[in-house]
Amino acid sequence: MDQLALLLVLLLGAVVTVPLGERLGLPAPILMTLAGIGMALLPFVPNVEIPPDYILPLILPPLLYASVQRTSWRQFAANRRPIFLLAVALVFVTTAAVAAMASAIVPGLPIAAAVALGA
Repeated sequence: MDQLALLLVLLLGAVVTVPLGERLGLPAPILMTLAGIGMALLPFVPNVEIPPDYILPLILPPLLYASVQRTSWRQFAANRRPIFLLAVALVFVTTAAVAAMASAIVPGLPIAAAVALGA
């Protein structure tokens, strides 16, 4: 299967999983993840390597734009405290926990490196 055929299969999968997810009452990303895992297990599907430099400018902006279009700003304002706690405070807690575990497991690891690993 060449790259163009793989791209067409992925696009078809995205088009099929959204209405299927609505019908089953499941979020479409869960079905897409399951389909991706299934495709990864097939031996004839080629490995696709995307250079990391392309992720931020090419893939992330359309995903963020689609999320913003579906966001209810009224609900966002009503839930700003839990959003802040999960998005900011929990990141700091997770960073500290990973840094503590890394410095406990690797005795010679500097604290700065452990925090960078946690971040």
